[in-house]
Amino acid sequence: MSDLTADAVATEPSGAGNPAAPGGGRTVAAAVPPSLVARLATGVTATGEPDLVETVAPLTGERLASLPQSTPADVEVAFQLARRAQGAWAALPVRRRAAVLLRFHDLLLKRQDEVLDLVQAETGKARLHAFEEVLAVAMAARHYGRAAHGYLKDKRHGGALPVLTHAVEARRPKGVVGHISPWNYPLELSVGDALPAFVAGNAVVNKPDTQTALTALWARELLIEAGLPADLWQIVIGDGPVIGPAVVEHADYVSFTGSTRTGRDVAQRAAARLVGASLELGGKNAMLVLADADLDAAAAGAVRACFSSAGQLCISIERLLVHRSVADEFLERFAARTRALRLGGGLAYGADMGSLVSARQLETTGRHVEEAVKAGATVVAGGRARPDLGPLFYEPTILDGVTPEMAVCAEETFGPVVSLYRFDTEEEAVAAANSTPYGLNSSVWTRDLRRGRAVAARLRTGTVNVNEAYAAAYGSVGSPMGGMGDSGLGRRHGAEGILRFTEAQTVATQRLMPIAPSFGLDDKQFAALMTGGLRVLKALRFK
Repeated sequence: MSDLTADAVATEPSGAGNPAAPGGGRTVAAAVPPSLVARLATGVTATGEPDLVETVAPLTGERLASLPQSTPADVEVAFQLARRAQGAWAALPVRRRAAVLLRFHDLLLKRQDEVLDLVQAETGKARLHAFEEVLAVAMAARHYGRAAHGYLKDKRHGGALPVLTHAVEARRPKGVVGHISPWNYPLELSVGDALPAFVAGNAVVNKPDTQTALTALWARELLIEAGLPADLWQIVIGDGPVIGPAVVEHADYVSFTGSTRTGRDVAQRAAARLVGASLELGGKNAMLVLADADLDAAAAGAVRACFSSAGQLCISIERLLVHRSVADEFLERFAARTRALRLGGGLAYGADMGSLVSARQLETTGRHVEEAVKAGATVVAGGRARPDLGPLFYEPTILDGVTPEMAVCAEETFGPVVSLYRFDTEEEAVAAANSTPYGLNSSVWTRDLRRGRAVAARLRTGTVNVNEAYAAAYGSVGSPMGGMGDSGLGRRHGAEGILRFTEAQTVATQRLMPIAPSFGLDDKQFAALMTGGLRVLKALRFK
């Protein structure tokens, strides 16, 4: 990618920095009182006198909640309870199970302010970005509530012998799904991924990240209110290296979203037990701005692509590949929009970007920027922490002049930092986009939609958005979403998103005669009869 770094624009960041958003909304302490924490904590499977773990509100640095920690023995109990409940649940007609999802959809939209407060309190993200989670979960609930019967119904296939053999493909639930969900999208990646597992007839034992467990516990309460049997969704909390392997050890199938490093370990543990797994892992996603792109639209899209949830989104963009003929003009427009973003942590709409979630994310973000600048990169916008707004705020940052040896070039930052690279030809841009081992999401901007789709076909990513950042593909819940290469295995959404939680079973019924010598035929005569029959079936174009 060295050819893509020439002609860097030496633009200095604004001295004033990003403006603060106007205040408003309730405080974190008011939105998440001890009484709410105590109520939600009863949903954790933790027996005896569990150790307590404290979480911190990223927006303020203040203590948020004390939650019970589960032990490996508690994980075993959780699977026992879930397995007991799963049989009766699977015996219900699909439409009865789907009705729970549709009721949940309505309850979620009605009571969204409750969970928006929780998501903001636990992650520090802006309210609009928290609302994206509500949208995603509601869309998944509606889709699988309406489409599950079609996905799961018995399907007839051609039998071994036409008329004589009747073959049906049935879908049976896996049993109990072990579901390990991360902190960055605590509503969508906990309940949103669990919904198709439930409607397919499974139970779920979920280990959410401790930092964002309140959101998952709230979603569990709401789903129970919608009609889900309480024991069907077990939630365990604890240290990832301890509780995660215990979940994989007992699961009939594993669903994991997180880092590539941890995903490899999960895959190995599941494979050792001959248990299936779906893994949505990391990314170093690219956005391609072609020479004919609408630059205002592309600049606005890049803001969404790079800085939603402060860049803590697996499908967000960390690499901007821009045609050299429009790069300076695009960068000027993008930088102006980026510098104007309002940063804030109020539990209300109005902020354009919120906080990072942890000191670890802040350290990685700052280190990537500082190391790049020391090695010769230029900060075009942002590039600094904002402790005046809160302990974990970092300005949305654009880097130019990044070269391959810099960590920010190839490593996932998972923060509000994007690097810009220039290209001369479409082939060069496609090669650069495909140059990482990741393959999760990408974005192409052009006025020629046919050209955009042609470029998309050459990108090695599970989803590609033409003239949008990530929401178009992710929000198309009837279509699969997932990664290639180091970005994972399997897909959420669509048919694959629900069928992964099932086992395919073929039931074949033979009538009138066996598939063997009969009616007085000897072996040689039977072989001749079948050989002739196969030729006839091919001539008649049977599949």
